[in-house]
Amino acid sequence: MTASPSSNYRGRLAPSPTGYLHAGHARTFWTAFERARAAGGTLVMRMEDLDPDRSRAEYAEAALEDLRWLGIRWQEGPDVGGPCGPYTQSERRAVYVAAWRRLLEGGFLYPCRCSRKDLAAAVSAPHESATAEQDALDDEPVYPGTCRPAPGTVFEAREPAGVNWRFRVPEGEAVEFVDGNLWPQRFVAGRDFGDFVVWRRDDVPSYQLACVADDAAMRITEVVRGADLLKSTARQMLLNRALGFADPAWFHCRLMTDAKGRRLAKRHDALSLRALRERGRLPEEILTAEMG
Repeated sequence: MTASPSSNYRGRLAPSPTGYLHAGHARTFWTAFERARAAGGTLVMRMEDLDPDRSRAEYAEAALEDLRWLGIRWQEGPDVGGPCGPYTQSERRAVYVAAWRRLLEGGFLYPCRCSRKDLAAAVSAPHESATAEQDALDDEPVYPGTCRPAPGTVFEAREPAGVNWRFRVPEGEAVEFVDGNLWPQRFVAGRDFGDFVVWRRDDVPSYQLACVADDAAMRITEVVRGADLLKSTARQMLLNRALGFADPAWFHCRLMTDAKGRRLAKRHDALSLRALRERGRLPEEILTAEMG
């Protein structure tokens, strides 16, 4: 029987079931578990299965099993229930539509009809390219503003499907925060990141919107995740402000690399928790060994 939390701390684990978890995930999720346990708080398991093309039920089941094998325990989640469910993002569409509608009514969004081919051509121009390091840690290049309307333009729509909806960032504004692990961080809107997608034309909410809406609804007080999402934190802070949500505390873990110095990814099956378990590795070895 799980003891009741002794503090208001609420952390979360948020795996994406698009492949088997690897050793880098293990380190980050273990850090989230330890921080929640040290605070006497609650740890929430949220399955981020919004990607319809890559998410698989077998990967979701494997993630829960592998994390339990590591010794990680959570108090709320898709397997144990709780007051903030459902804990699977594919079942939370109403939450995301409500957030999208608030942003639309507030004048923060505009429709974008640019194709991936259009954007690839635009961001290949020298004045739009970021540094190699920035590109490696970012999943969305700076938008060139092709469909950006005049300031003050407000759009009306009943449903988000059919076009990409972008969040208009405050050009030139510095978004700053003090990370619990990596210390002061600073990103400039319009330079380090541009207007970003909050809803895709294929009717799927973006990671940024879903993450912000869920963290607020689940009352998360600290977000622990990998350093590859530092720039996403700046975007999410702007969304929180637009939606009237309080920012959680942030704690970003350094990324783990393989023997060649490459950042671990789910395609590196040899370092997946499933493969390491099959080779007889113990949880404590995975959590303490140097992989790179």
